[in-house]
Amino acid sequence: MALKITEECINCDVCEPQCPNEAISMGTEHYVIDPGRCTECVGHFGEPQCVVICPVACIPKDPAHPEDHESLLQKFERLQAQQAQPALVK
Repeated sequence: MALKITEECINCDVCEPQCPNEAISMGTEHYVIDPGRCTECVGHFGEPQCVVICPVACIPKDPAHPEDHESLLQKFERLQAQQAQPALVK
């Protein structure tokens, strides 16, 4: 399942650069995670890097976006293929 950032976020800016899928961005009040891009770092790392680095532990799994490991891996592969597309066009 994708992760989410709760209102306990202190906007410390450490999670955004850690996300290999660029799923984290600044929302209206605090950082948010795009569930379409969040793979919980499957395919990149053994554990979600935003969770590891968060100083206030405000990044739980998002029950609104349930996904198993296989689904997260498929999303990772799709995102990697999309990222490679512009390079093929050149």
